[in-house]
Amino acid sequence: MNDKDYLFSDGDKDILGEIMNIAFGNATASLFDTIGLYVELKVPDIQVISILELTEHFQNAVLKDKNSSIIEQEFSGDLDGSGILLLPGMAGNYLQSRLLDKEQHDSSDLLPDVKLEKDTLLEIGNILIGACIGKISELLDSSVNYSSPQFLDSKGDIFKSIDPSQIAISMKMAFKLKQLDFSGFLLLLTNEESIEWLCKALNDFMVSYE
Repeated sequence: MNDKDYLFSDGDKDILGEIMNIAFGNATASLFDTIGLYVELKVPDIQVISILELTEHFQNAVLKDKNSSIIEQEFSGDLDGSGILLLPGMAGNYLQSRLLDKEQHDSSDLLPDVKLEKDTLLEIGNILIGACIGKISELLDSSVNYSSPQFLDSKGDIFKSIDPSQIAISMKMAFKLKQLDFSGFLLLLTNEESIEWLCKALNDFMVSYE
């Protein structure tokens, strides 16, 4: 049991999981409109962990991939903090190949186009983080403002300038594309006050449907 699990009951996680499935259903349509790909998304696992646990958490997961891509976007409102999307290196290369209409060729045959890959990943981060936070705010009768997403070139950047007292909601997502299945992580970094608001809002949301 993580030392922040007491803040988030299993019921809270179940409700948030349902909201995320709704949010990512909308994100699927946005991804298709933007990059012409149908991406099946699922959120199989949600954990609440302290910032101090993040390093070990990701050393055992995405960060072992030296080519993983990391996109960050800050948000503010009742839920205040930042979203960080982590995708394995294979994802950016595959998406680049599809955008260049080279899906009949092996991705290893492609000349790297770093700018195209980063722009694509930024747009995906913008869509997924925006869908997640936006749907939470919409269904929980709140509002949110966003900064522009940014690409983090170094995995160490995740841990720079982060308040150790912050809390992370970690969502392990399953991505399924036409020729590729992979897992990624969406982190919502926030504070205890926002978590308390979120728990109350999630329960109020369920009560309204009883």
